Amino acid sequence: MSPEEWVAVVGNEYLASYVRQGGAAVKFAAASTDAGRTELRQRLAATAEAQGYQLAQVDATEVRLHLADRLFHAVAAQVDWDGLARAFLERLLRARGMRLPQSSQPLTVARLAELNAAPEELLRTELRRAVERELFEDYAMSREFRLATLALCLAQLDPTDNPALEASVKAWLRGDLRLLSEVKRALIFQRVNRHNARHMLFSLAHWLTLAGRSGLLLVLDIARYAEAVRPAQRGAGNYYSTAATMDLYEMLRELIDATDEAHACFVGVLVGPDFLQDDRRGVRSYQALYFRIWDEVYDRNRENPFSSLTRIAAAA
Repeated sequence: MSPEEWVAVVGNEYLASYVRQGGAAVKFAAASTDAGRTELRQRLAATAEAQGYQLAQVDATEVRLHLADRLFHAVAAQVDWDGLARAFLERLLRARGMRLPQSSQPLTVARLAELNAAPEELLRTELRRAVERELFEDYAMSREFRLATLALCLAQLDPTDNPALEASVKAWLRGDLRLLSEVKRALIFQRVNRHNARHMLFSLAHWLTLAGRSGLLLVLDIARYAEAVRPAQRGAGNYYSTAATMDLYEMLRELIDATDEAHACFVGVLVGPDFLQDDRRGVRSYQALYFRIWDEVYDRNRENPFSSLTRIAAAA
């Protein structure tokens, strides 16, 4: 199957309806060449833009994907957090029948009070309660994620209140925060770690829908994990031990098993030929993942584009 055919099936059968309506899926695409994986990434990026999804692409040569917190931080670094906070607030305010400033103007309480002829202090209290109610009572998102988005939304409404807190929350999301004490005013008391990173990722997918996006399209290129290369022959980027590879397969298995918990999230995992053929580092080495994605029965002449694992022909 060509990259074009597989991405067309993903776009039409998953992203256009199932995922947009709240579903989640994890699909593996095995490309025989680096050029094939590159074409898949490019086509998935174009599909995400056309259908209103937040695209996040993470390559194992740059990010240690078997560490779930590193994965989330890499995704968070590709997100426009300010834009999402503003989009969420605009939807909330429109639902309340309020007039909004132009997109080039800040969405502050002072400006909203001026446009809607309302007392500023009264409006500030009212909007704060409305945002807190909408976000903090949305249990589809983890507690820390709700607190982080609440801080970002309140910073949009009153940017002079505590600009350092807003910057610290974004640094916390991206994994750049040095001291945890910098986000304690937002009632956040722990870092993103391997135990809560998956819930944070699913929370992000849900948050995207609240901000008007279709969902999250996450593309993971994990081909490097299956490569066994001697240290003297290695090139640029990360290389991994067999133990790290098993940790990655465990993390992917957990993602597959947790799709019922996820909302509006599609994960495309791109792998190379070693993933299929290498008994020591490939998928056969971790049976829990192997039995979830391997196609025991298949047509010799035609790939099933709806299977969990699809083999992609070499790019022309």
